[in-house]
Amino acid sequence: MTSDLIAQPTDGRLVRVYHHPATHLLIAILWVGGWFAALIALKIKPALLSEAIGAVLVTVAYVVYVRVLERRRVSELAPGPAPKEFGSGFVLGAALFTTTIGIIWALGDYSVIGVNHWTAILSPLAFGLAAGVLEEVLFRGVIFRITEEWIGSWGALAFSSLLFGAGHLANPHATLTSALAIALEAGLLLGAAFMITRRLWLPIGLHAAWNFTQSGIFGAPVSGTTPHGLFVSTLSGPAWATGGGFGPEASLPAVLVSLVSIWLLVYAVRSGRVVQPIWLRRDRDVVIAQQVRPFDG
Repeated sequence: MTSDLIAQPTDGRLVRVYHHPATHLLIAILWVGGWFAALIALKIKPALLSEAIGAVLVTVAYVVYVRVLERRRVSELAPGPAPKEFGSGFVLGAALFTTTIGIIWALGDYSVIGVNHWTAILSPLAFGLAAGVLEEVLFRGVIFRITEEWIGSWGALAFSSLLFGAGHLANPHATLTSALAIALEAGLLLGAAFMITRRLWLPIGLHAAWNFTQSGIFGAPVSGTTPHGLFVSTLSGPAWATGGGFGPEASLPAVLVSLVSIWLLVYAVRSGRVVQPIWLRRDRDVVIAQQVRPFDG
């Protein structure tokens, strides 16, 4: 009887530690990210096949994690809203990058010197879709969402954005400036897109369309990679205007255009989609996906 009484407080602490968002974040990163790391280690060629397999593996691993550890349905990947939210994100992402390249063209730093066959858009489109799924599941589904349960929306937004920017430092021609630009534009924009819907479809569409339009349509480098799209183009001018070898996403025009994220964040605040840190919430054990009212159009 005495040993039982002594064990109870310890067991209670262990249960609390196990259910804490920090523990869930660590488990999710090791489980979901581990599959992606294993895929990278295999060095599968061509790169498109590796990216596609990675998107499938990461998504399946994420679904398994949510179903087994969080014991709930994967509402952030609910199929019903997928067409509308993905489509809206795709249109917005394409429009934002088109505006970005339009500004660079107006500055005299972008020009088209040729046009490829229309089939040149297919590979960038596939890359964009695969990267959109893979990176959004990892950064918004895992890192942003679970961190938000711990330190709230604003802390999660800052943390996931900086981590997303830092994750691009390994790319060709990357600099601290390009990483900061990625954090300010993509990190904030994609995090805000998840906040207002509580689903991954809108950020996936945004992410995929931006990358596809940048490379597949306008023939500009994406995160330092060599482009091959519909237009054969050249970028010339200062790095602040063009992004240099890293590509337009590292440019000042891209950062300014992506300030549309402020509008999304204002909407998130006004519609009650901002989550408080765990120490300020009444019910600390309720999953955030069940606390915040779903986006309904």
